[in-house]
Amino acid sequence: MKKQIYLLKSFLNSVGAFVYIVAVSWLMLHAEKFFGKPPSPEFLMLVLMLLLFVVSASVTGFLVLGAPANLYFGGLKKEAVVLFLCTLGWLILFALVVLAVLFLA
Repeated sequence: MKKQIYLLKSFLNSVGAFVYIVAVSWLMLHAEKFFGKPPSPEFLMLVLMLLLFVVSASVTGFLVLGAPANLYFGGLKKEAVVLFLCTLGWLILFALVVLAVLFLA
């Protein structure tokens, strides 16, 4: 694969993960508007939060590691590492942009 394809694929994977994170964050922030006041049993809230954590880890893991794992097990080990590092780089860049927005606001 060409370098531009790695950059594009890693960017799209990172954007997918970022959009998912923003959507879950927005839903958690506005959950009471949609679902009403949460029930009082703290145990069920903990179970729900852990389930959300596991689902989120699975979705973002797929978005970040899916394509590199496919390349790696297909014998393209160097390309897999490059794609993974590019994806990670984009996510770090997104995090820095969010940090800058927080501090400038």
